[in-house]
Amino acid sequence: MERTSSQSRPEPWNKGKLVGQKAPFKLKEIWAIRVRLQLEHRTRELALFDLGLDSKLRACDLVKLRVRDICHGERVAPRAIVMQQKTSRPVQFEITVPTQEAVTAWIKSANLRSDDYLFPSRIHESPHLGTRQYARIVDGWVEEIGLDPAAYGTHSMRRTKASLIYRRTKNLRAVQLLLGHTKLDYLPHRTMSRCTPDHHWLESTVRYLGIEVDDALDLAEQTEV
Repeated sequence: MERTSSQSRPEPWNKGKLVGQKAPFKLKEIWAIRVRLQLEHRTRELALFDLGLDSKLRACDLVKLRVRDICHGERVAPRAIVMQQKTSRPVQFEITVPTQEAVTAWIKSANLRSDDYLFPSRIHESPHLGTRQYARIVDGWVEEIGLDPAAYGTHSMRRTKASLIYRRTKNLRAVQLLLGHTKLDYLPHRTMSRCTPDHHWLESTVRYLGIEVDDALDLAEQTEV
């Protein structure tokens, strides 16, 4: 029997879903999640949350971290450097003292060794936490503090600290370095062979962080009419 056109076409992956750029977390939202994880002694999730914010890594890079990637001996280092899967370029990030403490507590609690994945999977088929598992965990945090999971995601974790740094310093170049961004990250595939002006590169990072819209909304909220 001949298949109909509706049968032969796969259903769009985003049918019925709200898609688009995920919002970074605000300070009050960061603390709402962090305090909940601390009070409920969710050691693994607190380490994942704090390190996710500090590292600004993509989900695919964060879930593959090994203990040795961020530790010097038995101590969590104040800085680490990893190779990004997407760009095959190294990126360096800071690990703040609270994050060092959270990660150290998790390593001790889970009895992890140097070669172990920092966040082992609880599913036998996978050696480390998967990106989908990570996404579900982030969705859980978002729901717990009363936000809409459709508006946030793992990329919210990546964008959050970068957007806060930009708001405080307006140093866009520093933010690009911290995110491991290169000019080629923003070029459509068909234009990869052509150079892009620096201002387009800077504008792309601003759009990536969603800063311009947020700044405009903040100004509007502060303006009485």
